[in-house]
Amino acid sequence: MSRTETSPEGAQPNSPDPDNTQPPENHPKARGLLRSSALVGLMTMFSRVLGLVRDVVVANYFGAGSSADAFFVAFKIPNFLRRLFAEGAFSQAFVPVLSEYRSLKDLAAVKQLVDRVAGSLGLVLIVVTLLGVLGAPVLAAIFAPGFYLHDPLRYGLAVEMLRYTFPYLLLISLTALAGSILNSYERFAVPAFTPVLLNLSLIGAAIWMQPLFEQPVMALAFGVLIAGSVQLLFQLPFLWRIQLLPKPVLGFQDEGVKRILKLMLPALFGVSVSQINLLLDTLLASFLQTGSVSWLYYSDRLAELPLGVFGIAIATVILPSLSRRHAEKSTEHFSRTLDWAMRMVLLIGLPAAMALLVLAEPLLATLFHYGEMTDRDVAMAAMSLRAYACGLVAFMLIKVLAPGYFSRQDTKTPVKIGIVAMVVNMVLNLMLIWPMAHAGLALATTLSAFLNAGLLLRGLLKEGVFSWQSGWPKWLLRVGLANMAMIAFLLMIAGSPEQWLGFDMWQRITQMGILVGGGVIIYLLVLLVMGMRLRDLRH
Repeated sequence: MSRTETSPEGAQPNSPDPDNTQPPENHPKARGLLRSSALVGLMTMFSRVLGLVRDVVVANYFGAGSSADAFFVAFKIPNFLRRLFAEGAFSQAFVPVLSEYRSLKDLAAVKQLVDRVAGSLGLVLIVVTLLGVLGAPVLAAIFAPGFYLHDPLRYGLAVEMLRYTFPYLLLISLTALAGSILNSYERFAVPAFTPVLLNLSLIGAAIWMQPLFEQPVMALAFGVLIAGSVQLLFQLPFLWRIQLLPKPVLGFQDEGVKRILKLMLPALFGVSVSQINLLLDTLLASFLQTGSVSWLYYSDRLAELPLGVFGIAIATVILPSLSRRHAEKSTEHFSRTLDWAMRMVLLIGLPAAMALLVLAEPLLATLFHYGEMTDRDVAMAAMSLRAYACGLVAFMLIKVLAPGYFSRQDTKTPVKIGIVAMVVNMVLNLMLIWPMAHAGLALATTLSAFLNAGLLLRGLLKEGVFSWQSGWPKWLLRVGLANMAMIAFLLMIAGSPEQWLGFDMWQRITQMGILVGGGVIIYLLVLLVMGMRLRDLRH
């Protein structure tokens, strides 16, 4: 009989098992939030850097033409649903309930919840996947109406690829379930590393599989399908090690499953408004000139790098912690955790945003200006990158403020805020698309993100679950001066966009290394001179 079958029955609430699956708060192996965030950030950094390599390969082979536009639409649809459903609503609803079970019940009850969630989720996903594959023409027409109305070739290619990319939703959603369980048990590194497998699959598909197809871009669609399978299989051994490898059982009547479903419905909007806004950008961009979808994609990918490495890393780590603090009714610790997360966002997000603003063309040229990527593509993508960069701090704040609601199993408030922000984004899209084209769509997303973050913060303050901790004026002064010094250095050294377009690959890499390395050193040196120390970053 396996360990998964024998151990749960004998486990006691909150007692550590031989594999240390339930370490108490004061256990010497329990990680602090800073260490855990750094670990997730490091794994995510590796994944994101490899993701940029993936985009460099895709740009080199397919550029920003019609086939690339079609693939980005076919990939964006299941990817959007994944972020909205699996990593968005589901994770934000599942982790608080699972954390509560972990704090208050024994391992047998936790295992039963996991089994029933896996069975119920799996059935829903199978049905949705079948509908998505059969309804690919309708989905492509809805999400890229410009293709449907004005470009039958791009529309047909997007439909064909969507039939292969849509099952990724099923596979990656089950992967998200596994990752949520591991995150709840402080196994942060494995879920953070898993996206590396997606990037490796797409890189391999672009290089080695594309010669096998009449339409070479179809190789990327197959790469997505392969990636989903590999990512799911990768996490299963780690679930087995903590005795929580699911044995799927239908459980829609289970109390825990009902609570998760109840929390998920409003969370579908509340946690993923930024993703809905980005999808609206793609929809409207399909009406613009060829390349607009790709320009938005490449600029969004660069803005997503710091958001994914730091913003999502912090949010991933604090959600289980906030959920346990709420279950333990520790209001002061709950507030301090949110305050710490906001400080980390400003410390890391602000210099990242400033760097993207100043170095938009150099970054895009260094990463993508090869093969089919033209000078004009770089210039146009830089416009939307600057617009996204202006909202980077807001995007990151949304990621860390939303758990302040979901950890308390309040999904109604974020959904109300999310709907307001989404409506404002739609209005701004229609206002800004005419004078600014694709860059106007990116700017509308940024402005609505600030509204979303501001309303989330106001709600937490009003409900009394968050209060400002001491030291904010000094913190803002230090971070502000450090950013000013870094910006001055970048402006002096960066050079003109024309220079970067004329550099060869190694010149670009060398110059970018000097800029990034020098900027980081100056930023950290000014913080040190201003009196900031590592102990100030700990929670």
